[in-house]
Amino acid sequence: MQGSPERPTEDSDDDHAWFSFAMGEFQAEFPRDRHYATNHMWAKQVLAGRWRFGLTAYAVRLLQDVYFLDWIVEPPAAIALRAQIGSIESKKAESDLYAPLAGKLVGINELALEDPSLINADHYGDGWMIEIEAEDFSRLLTPEGYADHLVEAWEVAQRTIKGQANTD
Repeated sequence: MQGSPERPTEDSDDDHAWFSFAMGEFQAEFPRDRHYATNHMWAKQVLAGRWRFGLTAYAVRLLQDVYFLDWIVEPPAAIALRAQIGSIESKKAESDLYAPLAGKLVGINELALEDPSLINADHYGDGWMIEIEAEDFSRLLTPEGYADHLVEAWEVAQRTIKGQANTD
């Protein structure tokens, strides 16, 4: 359908279950073994109450070629929901990074800080960015909830892109 985003599709292969979302001609893939934040970060529980976060395929596709990452908060540090914690720069944009949960910032991926291209190459693995300890993670979305959020976010992104194209 022209003018409306495609619904996310399911793909389950053996041990990994993924869902896809069409961003124009690009298919963004998302693992179903994670939760998601509305700011397009994935979240994976690594210990009880401890969550690892990174950028989703959707965010990485919109940013394109991440080359700079900076944190303004150093662990261990208490952080509020949506508090600015850093910034990221890429071929397409400079953007502030905000805490997806309130809690305690307990880890930063030093490898990604030294080589932000890891975020492009392996955003669901070695390209993770931060770890947060949180008691309340109810704000995180299930894969199904994030799939619904993607439909809305893509519509907004398309309107924004078209609006920018029409101002030149």
